[in-house]
Amino acid sequence: MQGLRTTIYKVPDLAAAKAWYAKAFQVQPYFDEPFYVGFSVGGYELGLVPDEGNSAKADNVLAYWGVDDIKSEFSRLIDLGATAHEEPTNVGGEILVATIFDPWKNVIGLIYNPEFRLV
Repeated sequence: MQGLRTTIYKVPDLAAAKAWYAKAFQVQPYFDEPFYVGFSVGGYELGLVPDEGNSAKADNVLAYWGVDDIKSEFSRLIDLGATAHEEPTNVGGEILVATIFDPWKNVIGLIYNPEFRLV
């Protein structure tokens, strides 16, 4: 195993999601096709795919995106149209986590972890 590489979110409106995620993650896609939109976020892949079957969403698997200031990022995403799933919470030491729902009800995790280092 080499570690996390890609997180993919299913969305019913790929164009609207592409615009929202570009604002939310403050990066433009490097791959943009009708079947997949890919963003490079800190060396990891954030992908969007069309949800043509309107599949049910679940929060049993979470991907956490690292942030420097979890409270301000949480608020910024809420201002962009996300809704709160779990408010920023200390989970031990200096580590803070939070989750939001994107406008299509995908769960996005945020984590502040000063101990984490890319290998």
